[in-house]
Amino acid sequence: MKLTRPALALAIGALAPALLLATPALAAGQAAAAPAKATAITAGESPYDTMSDAELRAEVNRILAGKPGKGVTSAAHKALAGTTEDVRTFLKTGLAKAQDEDNMVAILRILGGKPGKGVTREANKALDGTPADRIAFLKTGLAKAQDEDNMVAILRILGGKPGKGVTREANKALDGTPADRTAFLKTGLRLAQAEDDRVEAFRILARPGLSDALRAAAVKAIEGTPEELRYFITVGQFQV
Repeated sequence: MKLTRPALALAIGALAPALLLATPALAAGQAAAAPAKATAITAGESPYDTMSDAELRAEVNRILAGKPGKGVTSAAHKALAGTTEDVRTFLKTGLAKAQDEDNMVAILRILGGKPGKGVTREANKALDGTPADRIAFLKTGLAKAQDEDNMVAILRILGGKPGKGVTREANKALDGTPADRTAFLKTGLRLAQAEDDRVEAFRILARPGLSDALRAAAVKAIEGTPEELRYFITVGQFQV
């Protein structure tokens, strides 16, 4: 049956109380379904301020599991042997102080190894600087300074007018990455020098009137290690 306008108005009027009552209930249901918001940390408040004793100690044990330096390890164990506030204080301030102590020890050890000028300069700057400076040096500065020293070392090698093999590999290293320069100084130089020494040994074998003793020594050197070949070229051939 089709409702007239007056009848429709009466129907809406009759439903209105029910709709008004249903709306708050629906809203309440939606509010209950909404996820709870995480409690915000007040400005200046540390996350450690609201942790329980068990949570704080678990965090310290997690740090110890990472095998930190002696300074952090000692301070962490001391905190664990103390009160809840001792543990909290360690995490809030003591950890950073102990880590800086370990960083200073690490830098002093680097200097004890008599590094090149670049590393020495940057290491001393870090020691004279802030904790952040020391972190930056160990994280990135050391590698950059070491590469600077490696480039200087390679240029010195080239300045000595080496053979073709060493010259070729040294220039490739200079044109390459820091890893290329490290690899050249660690292993590439030795192999390139052996290549040049082998060429020189064959030149010796090609000399007219070569003595049997020198020939035998040259052949033995060629068949030996790069170090034995180097010794023959620089010393041994003159002792035969």
